[in-house]
Amino acid sequence: MRTRDWPIRSKLTALVVAPVTALLALWIFATTLTFGPALNLLSARTLLYDLGRPGETVVTELQRERRLSVVQLAGDSALPALAEQRGRTDRAIAELRRRVDGEPLRDAADDLLETRVDQLVNALAALPSGRKFIDDRKVDRAGAIGLYSGMVSAAFQAFAGMATLTDPDINRQALALTALGRSRELLGQSDALLAGALTAGRFAEGEHTQLVQAIGNQRWLTENAVADLPESSRVAYQRLTEGEAFTRLRTMQDALVVPNRSGRPTVDAAAWQASQDAVQQQLRDFELSEADALTDRSVPMAVRILVRLAAAGVLGLIAVVVSVLVALRVGRTLVRRLSGVRTAALELAEHRLPDVVTRLRRGEQVDVAREAPPLEYGHDEIGEVGRAFTEVQRTAVQAAVDEVTLRRGLNEVFLNIARRSQSLVHRQLHLLDRMERRSEDPDELAELFQVDHLATRLRRHAEDLVILAGSAPGRGWRNPVAMVDLIRGAISEVEAYERVDVTAVQPAGVLGRAVGDVIHLLAELVENATAFSPPDTRVTVTGAQVANGYALEITDQGLGMSDAALETANTRLASSPEFDPAQSARLGLFVVARLAARHGVRVRLRPSGQGGVTAVVLVPGDLVTTEPPAGPDPATLGAASADPNRRLARTARRGTVTRPRTRPPTAPSASTARPAPPTGAPASAAPPATGRGEGSATSDEPEDELDGLPRRVRRRTPAAQPRSTVTDTPSPRSPEEVRQVMAALQAGTARGRATAIPPTAPAGPAPTGSAAPTGPAALTDPPTTPEPSTATERDA
Repeated sequence: MRTRDWPIRSKLTALVVAPVTALLALWIFATTLTFGPALNLLSARTLLYDLGRPGETVVTELQRERRLSVVQLAGDSALPALAEQRGRTDRAIAELRRRVDGEPLRDAADDLLETRVDQLVNALAALPSGRKFIDDRKVDRAGAIGLYSGMVSAAFQAFAGMATLTDPDINRQALALTALGRSRELLGQSDALLAGALTAGRFAEGEHTQLVQAIGNQRWLTENAVADLPESSRVAYQRLTEGEAFTRLRTMQDALVVPNRSGRPTVDAAAWQASQDAVQQQLRDFELSEADALTDRSVPMAVRILVRLAAAGVLGLIAVVVSVLVALRVGRTLVRRLSGVRTAALELAEHRLPDVVTRLRRGEQVDVAREAPPLEYGHDEIGEVGRAFTEVQRTAVQAAVDEVTLRRGLNEVFLNIARRSQSLVHRQLHLLDRMERRSEDPDELAELFQVDHLATRLRRHAEDLVILAGSAPGRGWRNPVAMVDLIRGAISEVEAYERVDVTAVQPAGVLGRAVGDVIHLLAELVENATAFSPPDTRVTVTGAQVANGYALEITDQGLGMSDAALETANTRLASSPEFDPAQSARLGLFVVARLAARHGVRVRLRPSGQGGVTAVVLVPGDLVTTEPPAGPDPATLGAASADPNRRLARTARRGTVTRPRTRPPTAPSASTARPAPPTGAPASAAPPATGRGEGSATSDEPEDELDGLPRRVRRRTPAAQPRSTVTDTPSPRSPEEVRQVMAALQAGTARGRATAIPPTAPAGPAPTGSAAPTGPAALTDPPTTPEPSTATERDA
């Protein structure tokens, strides 16, 4: 039994119940030991009147019937007196059976007495068959004497079973009276033997010896029984034996025990009968009077025992009650005080300390002394525990304050570093954009595009720091953006973009206030899909309108996740927990959860049919709108270009709308072609038909398209061609040729200014970074400034 984990109330209850139960058990045991003897003494009267008196009457009648039966067997005819005596014996036996079958005697008798009473009843049941043997003269005088003597002996065995009283003096006197009765029975046996011999005229063989033994046993038993009687009873018995009847009977017994060779009795039959009847009656009266006196003396003794028992029982009960009350009062006080300490501890751990931390994170000021009030529980050990716990409370609250202050400072450090990184990355992107526009070398332009892609990913990681710090990234849009543009923008921020396939995307748009966060969210999920799947597999992205919003599915063919890991990840995605530095391995899921919670987007992971994982992103309906229309072609727009946001949507749609392949791509020569990026490639790897790098493709060569994306055919420009070692002599040009060249240069300059706003142009309603590259890459490169206070941070 482990008591270590028991509640304190149960432990104190056990401490109280154990001694009180032991005390109560001792009290019950002592009461029982005292109450038993009292009941035993009170039951002595019941035993005397329900067993002693009826049993003594049965013994007397059996003794008389025995003598008459022996006389009848010694003579030649039946005795009328025997029939009358048998009737008296039957009545006495019937009364005894009625008494011993009653409830009072059975309740007062113990097991031994009940057994001996049953033996007596069984012995008396053999009397009718014995009488039949006597009437049929199938037994001799010795057999008849043995038949009746066995019944009488069973009666005296029952009388001896009554002598089980707890008082030693009374019990010894009861046994002495039983011994006197046995001596009287021996006297009756000698009378029956002598009566048969007198009737027959001589002793049968062995009867004289049996008579001598009976007389000797009777005298020895009488002497021992009288010695155990009280002084007054011995004096009374001595006076009784000095009477004339006892003297004549003893004289005749002395004559009978003398050796007799003739075999004839030497006493007068009438004198013997008179003395025998007188002695038997006197002894019976003495025994009954002594039994009554014994019973009368046992009742007051039992009453005194009961009085002492009542006094001891009441005092013991009072002691038990007092012990219980004291134990309950002390135990209740201890439980109340310990429960107070426990309640205070739980209140601090479950409510007060979390509330303090929450308020601190909200920026509120917390008074440590007020939040950790002192606990007063006296000056004993419990009070010392309360004071120690007060110090623990104060230390815990102060530690919470210090921890939140430290975390707040850490968040500020994250935010400061992120803002600085964002500013540098944003400037780097603008610089790359200008370099891409000026570059004419395809190899150099491809490397610039790779650097552009790396800078775009670097910006997303910088935004992760902003999100970890609890702030919002600086990117933002004012107008809705097409869903397919968001997907392409997210793919452009992933390292393994060439493994991502955009299959089926239903037309829809997302409000500008959520565009940046949704792009970041999708980019994190796509990057996880590519990172945790083999490099030779594909990652597919699909989108469709659903009843309560717009659902995007990102499916990989990776190793998958266990059910427990999926459940843990989905719980983290749904609850948006606080950032835990120990969970750095799941940093992407934490960022996704933060971004999803900001706009009510629901993200859930589930197993895919191809062994990988499918990330389901449900954009709520209040963020989804109709797909914005594409802007007009720059060729028809002129120098006064329309809204940069419209140009953003137009260029993104031209480069991202998925449509079936019309023909296989044209394979250029090794010297003039570069590989075309796959579906979902960022704009930095696949520049659009307009915008930066537009002059690197000739107008007379059609652009091949792969999955709806324009494919640039690399062409070696004159600047990139190997220079000849022979100095060329310039050929003279006509004025018409010079005019045509200058006109073409002026027209190209006009078209470039019409399709892009220089970085130095003033900010309009769109972001200030309108000179950023157009197409899908331009979608992920809106102007971002590290400080929200500047006018160029956001357009919404």
